[in-house]
Amino acid sequence: MAVPQASWTILATLRWTADYFRTKGVSEARASAEILLAHTLGVSRLDLYLRYDQPLNPEELARFKALMVRRREGEPVAYLTGHREFWSLDIRVTPAVLIPRPETETLVAAALEAAESVGAGLKLAPALEQHPKTQNLKPKTSPLWGVEVGVGSGAVVIALAKELDRMAWVGLDRSGAALAVARDNARRHGVAHRVHFLQADLLAGLKPFAAFALLVANLPYVPRAEWERLPREIKTFEPPGALLGGEDGLDLIRPLIRQAQQYVKGGGWVLLEVGDQQAPQVAALVEETGAYDRIETIKDFSGMERVVRARRLDGTG
Repeated sequence: MAVPQASWTILATLRWTADYFRTKGVSEARASAEILLAHTLGVSRLDLYLRYDQPLNPEELARFKALMVRRREGEPVAYLTGHREFWSLDIRVTPAVLIPRPETETLVAAALEAAESVGAGLKLAPALEQHPKTQNLKPKTSPLWGVEVGVGSGAVVIALAKELDRMAWVGLDRSGAALAVARDNARRHGVAHRVHFLQADLLAGLKPFAAFALLVANLPYVPRAEWERLPREIKTFEPPGALLGGEDGLDLIRPLIRQAQQYVKGGGWVLLEVGDQQAPQVAALVEETGAYDRIETIKDFSGMERVVRARRLDGTG
C-alpha cells in the first residue's frame, strides 16, 4: 500500500486517504479519513482545515497508517478512536458494546417528552432497597426513578440523566464488560451518583414492584435474515448479542413487554426502540397486556417508526 510521504500536508493526506478508502469500498470515506487523522494528531476536525498546510512527521504518519489499515479491513471508526458522539455527549466505546446510532436519539427525545407528564416524590423502590449494590446509593431526596434495560455503553441512560436532573436511574445489562464501559461513561459525565448499574437478564435483577416512572429499552431487534445482509463492518466487529434479536427480531422484546407492567407505576411510560416495520407488531403486543391506556409510535429523522411508547394505566401500580 502506497502511503503519503512525510512532506505531505494535512490536506494532501486527507485527500489521498479519502480517495484510497473509496477505491477499497470503505463507507463514509471522507469522514473516516477526517476522524482518524484528527484522532492521530489530537485535534478537532475543524483544526485539520485550519492547519491544512501543516506537514505530518514520520511518527504521525506511522500511527495514521496503522489506523488506515484497520479501517480498510472494516473496523468501525468508533472502535479505532474509542469514542462516538451521542446526544452531543462524548461516549467511550469498545468492541464490548454496540456503537450508539443517531436514530437512537429518537428514544431519548421520546423519553424526555414522556417525562414531562410524570409526577414527583417517588420513594426508592423496595427492590432497590434490598439490593446490596444500592443500599448506600440512595439519594437524599426521593426523586422519580427510571430504568433502562440493556444499557450497552450507557449512552441513552446517561443522556437522560444529564437532561433530567431530578431523576435517578437503574441501568441493567447482562454483559459485565458492557457495564464496565457504561460505568466509566457515567463517571466521565458526572452522573454516576444518579445511575446505578446492575448486571441482570432483562428485569430479573429487580423484584417486581410498580415503582419506575420511565422504562426505556433499546434491545437487540435485528431479525436473522436481516442480520445476514448487514455490512461486514457490523457483523464482524460489533457484538452480535447487542444486535441479533432472533428469527423475527423480537426474542427479547416479547418477554420485556410481559414483564414491564409489573415495574412501571401508574401513569409511567414504557419506551421501546424497534426496527423497520416492527412497530405495529410491538404495539399490538403491548396492547395485548391490557396494562396501558395510551400506545403510540414515534418516527425517527428518516421517517421510520422507531419508538413504541405506552402509558401505564393509572391506579394499577
